Amino acid sequence: MAHNARGQVSEARSRLLETATRLFYTEGIHSVGIDRIVAEAKVTRATLYRHFPGKDDLVVAYLQAVHQAERDQVGKVLGSGRTGADILRAIARSIADGIQSAGFRGCAFLNAVAEYPDPEHPVHKAVLAHREWFLRTITDVLAQVGETPPELAGRHFVMLRDGAMAEGCLSDPLEVCDTFLQGVDGILQHRIESGAKTA
Repeated sequence: MAHNARGQVSEARSRLLETATRLFYTEGIHSVGIDRIVAEAKVTRATLYRHFPGKDDLVVAYLQAVHQAERDQVGKVLGSGRTGADILRAIARSIADGIQSAGFRGCAFLNAVAEYPDPEHPVHKAVLAHREWFLRTITDVLAQVGETPPELAGRHFVMLRDGAMAEGCLSDPLEVCDTFLQGVDGILQHRIESGAKTA
């Protein structure tokens, strides 16, 4: 009996998080109220507050879930045994596929930080933690390509990605993705050529 109760709690939490994720991403965080999330998740307010003491806790959980999904996706590419250049291209291709997917509304993290500009706010901190992880991951991959320090190239990739994610909502996603992928190839080519010059 207790096991079933735990299962129901877990199911309610999952429903809340899935509902919040869909609504926050498609409509914005501040524009979606707790009452709507509770109604669409088909749970009581008491159930919501048992799992998430406040809306900010739910927003942080939403961002952590998106972060984990991205970590899992990147982790599969990192563990694929490809070269550094091919890993970077695969990550870029995955980003491009996301931009071209139905329902794309930009970067969940950039969207969230625009609504929570205070650097001390837990939501803002969750965004920064994700971005630090992503930059570190990309920089580590770029360290496998070429001989020069990879930090500038890592920042360049992240800026290209940010621009593509923003522009993907405003312009033809195919053109945006072509531009992004060409930019990534340019970063790789520059690193390879720089490495050849120093060799």
